[in-house]
Amino acid sequence: MLADKHILLIVGGGIAAFKSLDLVRRLREHGCRVTPVLTRAGSQFVTPLSLSALSATKVYQDLFDLTDEAEMGHIELSRAADLIVVAPATADLMAKMAGGHADDLASTLLLATDKRVLIAPSMNVRMWEHPATQRNLAALQDDGILVVGPNEGDMACGEYGPGRMAEVPEIVAAVDDALADGPLKGKSVLVTSGPTHEPIDPVRYIANRSSGAQGTAIAKALAAAGADVTFVTGPADVPPPPGVRVVKVQTAQEMLQAVQAAPIADAAVFAAAVADWRVTNAGDSKIKKDGNGLPTLEFAENPDILATISQTNKGRPKLVIGFAAETDDVITNATAKRLRKGCDWIVANDVSPATGIMGGAENDITLISDDGAEDWPRMTKDAVATKLVQRIAKALS
Repeated sequence: MLADKHILLIVGGGIAAFKSLDLVRRLREHGCRVTPVLTRAGSQFVTPLSLSALSATKVYQDLFDLTDEAEMGHIELSRAADLIVVAPATADLMAKMAGGHADDLASTLLLATDKRVLIAPSMNVRMWEHPATQRNLAALQDDGILVVGPNEGDMACGEYGPGRMAEVPEIVAAVDDALADGPLKGKSVLVTSGPTHEPIDPVRYIANRSSGAQGTAIAKALAAAGADVTFVTGPADVPPPPGVRVVKVQTAQEMLQAVQAAPIADAAVFAAAVADWRVTNAGDSKIKKDGNGLPTLEFAENPDILATISQTNKGRPKLVIGFAAETDDVITNATAKRLRKGCDWIVANDVSPATGIMGGAENDITLISDDGAEDWPRMTKDAVATKLVQRIAKALS
């Protein structure tokens, strides 16, 4: 897939820049043509001569090079490649990209390009976890920027945590995926999202605080990875993402019907916060407060959509993923839920009011599977979606 592809490689200023030399070599081994762009900060870690020798071509550094700019060279550079790769993508470069800055050659190329962009973030763990960096990451992902890494491990500064640039083979694989129109091309995925509204009367209903943001982020990331997405959503606060097949519902019963009517999928992600109960004696008219005491509401359990699909013998997706929003004994309850429902993975999170997760911009999850419980660092819901989609792509490969 990489043979004869043209990669524009932007090398940012960080200790991980030394990996860019090996990245050039590996990409060329796969048949790529690599054109390096070295930032001023990047030149403090690797030399133009090293990059030029390994890429067998000129290294570009200066936005105002008279020779290169005689024919608007930065525009040509930004559009001649099949893919732009930023490795390492420093916190500064990510901030420039998110803000639309264009004060050097690298940032100008990134603003002028009409090609896909893949970044490999690399920075100190505190810089990575800083709200500003996470906001910038979310903005970049909203813009369709592809992300590989970062990994968790020892830092050159002596600290430990997420922020290490992805290893070269991981970046090469991500480049291959990007040029193959996404790792999920040809796969179909069903996603449920948002709350359900269970009527009490024409003006009142039972619901929960779900905004639908996490399910929407997952559907968007799946579409960006090339999947054919059917998005079944309750009345969420956030709009459905573009590029997906949208089915809007109100109640749990309607959601089950939509799920069962959807095309057979390779994977299903049940991110919706479905109401557990419905009112069986819902009024056709508004229930009035008339001084004669409280109305009597009769309840019934709603259908268990996750269990229904997980335990079906016909047309079960290869991978079924549920969500467990818990307030107490999160891991214990979520683990039991996975076994009880029969799904493959459970994405568990603590939605106690103090966490700010329910309706917030971030999530703090544990992925539970046959391999056990894997804690992920707290991150934006878009970042959770990207990481989860990477796992889905690997499971379906």
